[in-house]
Amino acid sequence: MPQMNMIQALNSAMDIMLGRDPNVVVMGEDVGFFGGVFRVTDGLQRKYGEHRVLDTPIAEGAIIGAAIGMGVNGLRPVAEVQFADYIYPACDQIFSELARLRYRSAGEFWAPVTIRTPCGGGIRGGQTHSQSPEGIFTHVCGIKVVMPSNPYDAKGLLIASIEDDDPVVFFEPKRIYNGPFDGEPNKPAVPWSTHPKGEVPEGYYTVPIGKAEVVRKGKQVSIITYGTMVHVCEAAARSLGLDAEIIDVRTMVPLDVDTLCTSVKKTGRCLIAHEATRFSGFGAELSATIQEECFWNLEAPIGRVAGWDTPYPHAFEWEYFPGPQRVAAGLKAVMETP
Repeated sequence: MPQMNMIQALNSAMDIMLGRDPNVVVMGEDVGFFGGVFRVTDGLQRKYGEHRVLDTPIAEGAIIGAAIGMGVNGLRPVAEVQFADYIYPACDQIFSELARLRYRSAGEFWAPVTIRTPCGGGIRGGQTHSQSPEGIFTHVCGIKVVMPSNPYDAKGLLIASIEDDDPVVFFEPKRIYNGPFDGEPNKPAVPWSTHPKGEVPEGYYTVPIGKAEVVRKGKQVSIITYGTMVHVCEAAARSLGLDAEIIDVRTMVPLDVDTLCTSVKKTGRCLIAHEATRFSGFGAELSATIQEECFWNLEAPIGRVAGWDTPYPHAFEWEYFPGPQRVAAGLKAVMETP
C-alpha cells in the first residue's frame, strides 16, 4: 500500500472523484493553475481542464453562492476556502441558503456542496491564518462537519463528503498536512521533510461520516479529541505512561455519541481537547453530551484543554497552542480527582 501525507491523500480523493463522476467540479482561489496555496489540488486542472477545476476571484461569498447554484442544478462542487479564517464572508450563503435549502423546499431541492478549508495553527500564520472555527458550523442545522486527523481518514472522508447529498464543511488541519506532529515547541513549526506518511490505498474507498474511531485503547481515562490534537494527546498520554483510550471524533456533525459514551462508561474519567478557543467551543457540547449520558459512570469532573480565549497570537504561538504539556496537566487533574 503506498505511503501518502494528508496533502497527497486529499489530492488523490479529488482526482478519483473527478474521474468517476463528470458532475464533480473543484473550485476556489488558486486551486487550478497554481494547484492551491498548499498544493492540495496540484495537477488536477492540467488533467481535467479549466471547466472541471476552476480558479475563482477572491470572493468567498461568491464562491459558495456559485457552488450552491451548481449543486442545485446537478453538479457536485468541491469549493475550497483558502484558509478557514476567510470563511466568514461566505457564512450568510452557508447558513441562510446552503444549510436550509432542503428544508425550506420540503426536499424538492438540495445542493451537494463540499467546502474544503485548512484550519488551525502551527505554521506561524498569526491571527488571520490560524483559526479553528469548526464549533460555529456545528451550531447550524443542515450542515455536516468533518475534520480528519490522518491521511487515510482524510481521503476516505473527503470521498464520502463529495458523494453525500447534504452539504459538508470539511476542515483540514494544515499543521498535519504533511503528517503527524506531536507539538513539542522546540521542533520547527512546519518540519515539511520530517513528517511521516501513512498507508493510503490508491483507489476508491470511503470512511463513513458520523463514525468516531478509537485510535488508542485504554482503561484509565478517555481522551476525546479530533484533528491535530489527536497526535498531541497521544504524546501527552505516552509522557505520563497512562493507559488512556483516545477517541478521534472525526465528524462533529453527525456526532457518534455511542462510541464516546461506551469509552467513558468503561473508564469513568474523561478529558476533552481541541485547538479552538475554550469558551463555547465544541468541547462544551461534547462535555454536556457525555455528562447527560454518562453521569452515573463518572468518577471525576470532565476536563477540558483548549486554546485560550484570545485571537491567535503570532509571537506566542506555542504558548497559545494546547501542546502535550497542557494536555498532560489536564490529564493529571482528571486522574487525581478522587
